[in-house]
Amino acid sequence: VRVMPTLNEFFTIQRAVNKVAVEGGSTVPEIRTAFEKQKEIEYSITSIGGKDLDITKENDKIVVSFAYDKEVEIVKPVYLLIKYEGRSR
Repeated sequence: VRVMPTLNEFFTIQRAVNKVAVEGGSTVPEIRTAFEKQKEIEYSITSIGGKDLDITKENDKIVVSFAYDKEVEIVKPVYLLIKYEGRSR
């Protein structure tokens, strides 16, 4: 049950990354700014920001990737560490 909010955030980040890769602009600052605007709309994104995105170009297509870790407390002192990573399609 405690993992569900982190999964929701991951899927929200994935949708935002896919959107900014296509519609965010053509430069790195434009894409980072577009992600920050998406982050303001999608209040559930708290783990990463525009500065955390890795933006590259593959075959004239912009690719936005990200990675972050989330800790979920199970029972003190036991925590579950989840490593999320993704990239635009």
